Amino acid sequence: MQMPRPSFVFFFLATGLVLGLVNRHAFSWFTRAFAPSPSVRRFVFWLLVTSLGGMVLGRVIDALWSDAPIGWLLFFSGTVQLAVLMGVALLLPIDLVRLVVGAVRRVRARPQAARAEVRPAEPSAAVTQADPMPRRALLTQAVASSAFLIGGSSSLYGALVERHDYQLDELPVRIPGLSPKLDGFTIVQLSDIHIGHFVGWPELRAAEEFVRRGKPDLIVLTGDLLDQDAALAERLGQFARRLIPLAREGVVAISGNHDFYAGIGPIVHAVETAGVTMLRNRGRVIGSADAGFALLGVDDVWARRQGGGPDLQRALDSLPALAGSVARARDLPRILLCHNPSYFEEAAGHVALQLSGHTHGGQVSLVVNPAAWFVKHGWVRGSYEYKGSRLYVNRGFGTVGPPARVGSPPEITRIVLTV
Repeated sequence: MQMPRPSFVFFFLATGLVLGLVNRHAFSWFTRAFAPSPSVRRFVFWLLVTSLGGMVLGRVIDALWSDAPIGWLLFFSGTVQLAVLMGVALLLPIDLVRLVVGAVRRVRARPQAARAEVRPAEPSAAVTQADPMPRRALLTQAVASSAFLIGGSSSLYGALVERHDYQLDELPVRIPGLSPKLDGFTIVQLSDIHIGHFVGWPELRAAEEFVRRGKPDLIVLTGDLLDQDAALAERLGQFARRLIPLAREGVVAISGNHDFYAGIGPIVHAVETAGVTMLRNRGRVIGSADAGFALLGVDDVWARRQGGGPDLQRALDSLPALAGSVARARDLPRILLCHNPSYFEEAAGHVALQLSGHTHGGQVSLVVNPAAWFVKHGWVRGSYEYKGSRLYVNRGFGTVGPPARVGSPPEITRIVLTV
């Protein structure tokens, strides 16, 4: 049994508070729009309370008891809460319009009220026009129904279908100074596997098959190999062992933030025992002195909180001498593996290409991609250029938080190097 760290306790409490406010707003919309019967009102209320409590409590139980059979609870809770979040997000523009219209009406009503105080009372006229409330109520119901239907169906589709809609994306990348002998060299990138409740052997066998289809010369695992349970390191090692025969240059891995959450020690031991090269601020030469490139791997930026973190210079200094050559390994073209794309701000100009993950491509991108608002420079998914270097952000394979993907299907990337 492992005790959750204070930072995670605070995170869960803060998440629970935010979700509580979101659920309260959703329930308010539901009751105002549909005026449900007391029994329906109670059902919806307890559905929201149960799913919210299950999502927070499930993660706490998982942190205390790693073998707890709570995958079903997390799946149910996460799917319902994602539906609520998306529904409320779709209703936010309506809320904003209502606030603005309400404010304008209050401002306009003040002078009218003042004039009414000095105007003599007039006999009330008979009401000759229909009450506009039924039309307004119908419109409110239509808006709420659409938002909750889209949110619910998207969440359910993302959980049952899209999170398994694996895609093998091909990316040709020109590497300046690359030897013609390595033209067409293929790297298959698998990132953010998140082995845990929602990524077991069926998903791992699918990943293996897609990696095989990529016909790689080299396989790279760019962090977040486990979700948060170090007890699953053995499964990671077994999976890594199955990947090694698929590439003539083997498998190279780096750390991600979730690997530090789970415990980096057991993860490193599992993959290295399986025969994978774990690059923690280290480098290796792929190929030879006259036809090769420097593959560099750094720790995740989250490790800076523990006194570590990415160190590109240390990785360069670790490169071996090239026997029989006056050239230095650090003068070869450089490809960097770093889990968090934010590090590209420091690495750009010093490497030809950086391969990252971490963002899951936003994971849930309904209409807009909110992750692009929070990730530095908007480096969320796909290819970017900065200071003469190139960054590729993989959408990842697994999920974190809600077990669903919407508008951001899981990805295995086939990177083809060209001269």
